[in-house]
Amino acid sequence: MSASIWLAVGAGGALGAMARHGVSRAAMHWMGPNFPWGTLSANVIGSFAMGVIIAWLARHEPEPSALRAFLTVGVLGAFTTFSTFALDAVSLAKDRSLTIAGIYVAASVVLSIGGLAAGLLAMRAPS
Repeated sequence: MSASIWLAVGAGGALGAMARHGVSRAAMHWMGPNFPWGTLSANVIGSFAMGVIIAWLARHEPEPSALRAFLTVGVLGAFTTFSTFALDAVSLAKDRSLTIAGIYVAASVVLSIGGLAAGLLAMRAPS
């Protein structure tokens, strides 16, 4: 892998992590600390964005490039937060209830997959 790919991933990762932090802070401010709204939001938004970006790149950049690495591995890899999702699910099960944890897990999975599918479909619409 070339140095430009590594730099693209690193730069994208920094931006994605900062955006993720911003979403978490905003969700905490707007929705409060009783549910991991920031993590859920980041995963759903990020999954939708991944669908849009992958569909766009498939049409416009058939070869893997620094742009693809920057956006998908870097920005969205850092923005979406599956490891935090796992921690949140375990914490909810321990601190609240298995029911709340189950709702969170189901919502995260269903909405994130739905977000990706919606992003792909949005890019298939006639322009």
